[in-house]
Amino acid sequence: MCAKPKVAVVYASPETVLDDVTRAMHLAEYQTHLSRDLPTLLKINISWQHYYPACSTTPWQLEGVVKTLRADGYERLVPTHNGTVVVDAKEGAVNNKHTAVEEKHGLDSVHLESVRWVRYEPRATMRVLDRVYPRGIAIPEMLIGKNIVHLPTMKTHVFTTMTGAMKNAFGGLLNYQRHWTHSVIHETLVDLLTIQKEIHPGLFAVTDGTFAGDGPGPRAMRWHAKNVILAGADQVAI
Repeated sequence: MCAKPKVAVVYASPETVLDDVTRAMHLAEYQTHLSRDLPTLLKINISWQHYYPACSTTPWQLEGVVKTLRADGYERLVPTHNGTVVVDAKEGAVNNKHTAVEEKHGLDSVHLESVRWVRYEPRATMRVLDRVYPRGIAIPEMLIGKNIVHLPTMKTHVFTTMTGAMKNAFGGLLNYQRHWTHSVIHETLVDLLTIQKEIHPGLFAVTDGTFAGDGPGPRAMRWHAKNVILAGADQVAI
């Protein structure tokens, strides 16, 4: 029988939030899931190029993860962004202070729309992606063979109801035609979880719930101060 997934839930405060991120990651035993010998992608979520509470990865979430990884000997960290048909990720990285954190820690970020995409043949049977993309599934080549830490926020979404660690791969693994999958979004997320397990040796997620959003997410939400940080390796559980 498989061990039950472990999700750490830590209450946070503005004064201690960086340490709270570290505590959550250690409670979830992240080092057992991520090898120091491999580069580690930090998959940033930008749902809007403007700052709005609960909408996109927070700067304290990103910095807390970077400081924790660096302190524990993870040197090759790669902040990773993706654009969409409605969001300018480069503008969003500035407005959401991701760029400030990256520059502070000397990190060079990657925007996935600018890298090489390659055809990927999943080993597992796909539920819908092979039909949505009959000419072949394309993914960014630079993602393959690297650890990944997803950095979602706690919020609702008009298509998936809730969005978090499971959907954070949506922007990274699918190209600008990803909206083709909205009619089969739940099956798409299952396919993306499958592909992630095939291409990433290590998977982890740190979810920011210092602000949480409900209503018509991921942008036009009502935000609530909830002051929690979640961490775990199981993308479904978290």
